[in-house]
Amino acid sequence: MRFNNWRIETIDKIFSKEFFELISKNKSHIERTFPVTVSNCLDIEKTTNFITNNRQKQENKENYFFYIRNNETENLIGYVCIKNIKLDVLKCELAYFVDAAFERQGIISKAVSQTINFCFEELRMNKIFICTSKVNKASQQIALKHNFIQEGILREEFKNHEGVLEDIVYFGLLKSDCHNEK
Repeated sequence: MRFNNWRIETIDKIFSKEFFELISKNKSHIERTFPVTVSNCLDIEKTTNFITNNRQKQENKENYFFYIRNNETENLIGYVCIKNIKLDVLKCELAYFVDAAFERQGIISKAVSQTINFCFEELRMNKIFICTSKVNKASQQIALKHNFIQEGILREEFKNHEGVLEDIVYFGLLKSDCHNEK
């Protein structure tokens, strides 16, 4: 079953309280793969600072933030971030998650597809990469579904929520590889 009653919004339409609620509700679901976000959203005050800092990063064109909102409830149900933008080589990283209650419904796949288009068309990137935990098979499937190529394993590249260094799977997509299926 697919849930299609959602929309993507930018950071200027997001309130700290609703993002805090999304993170709190999904803490056990995302803490391993989004430890920085979780640690910056432990209470409303920290979340407000996190959102304020991210607004500044977006104004400075350092990062871009997209939020998935359920049209029926108006609740946030997901998040896509463009980060690690390198203008000298025209590449950036995608990070994403969807509320555990909305997994396997095609939402994050469509949101990632729209974000890929934004990266190539608006930001003029040449390469997009995704780094994911070796155990995060769902994220790896999203990368593969969008024609990303597994370029390798980066050893002890990512510090998880327990402070342990983990290997990550690195996927890349070049603009020349992209077949913008619409």
